[in-house]
Amino acid sequence: MNKASQSKVTFPNACQLMRWHFHPVGFEANMDAPGSMIARLFDRVSGETLLAIAGIPCATVMNAADVERIIEAVEDELEAFIPSQALKRYA
Repeated sequence: MNKASQSKVTFPNACQLMRWHFHPVGFEANMDAPGSMIARLFDRVSGETLLAIAGIPCATVMNAADVERIIEAVEDELEAFIPSQALKRYA
């Protein structure tokens, strides 16, 4: 294992990493149970929700691979629900 895969982040810090990843689209997340979260991507100008996903597995402390898995899950859902042409305005 390399050092990056061993590093741990708290849930608030993991959320910050995800906010940076999805910028300029807004990102917010809240734990809805001890082992899961609700994530929301939104338009920063209008506040309009682009995507909300409940039940994403997470923990109060995660490693980099966990954060990457959550980002990939959100991206997969985003691609499934929003046509790629609509996303180009956020790129």
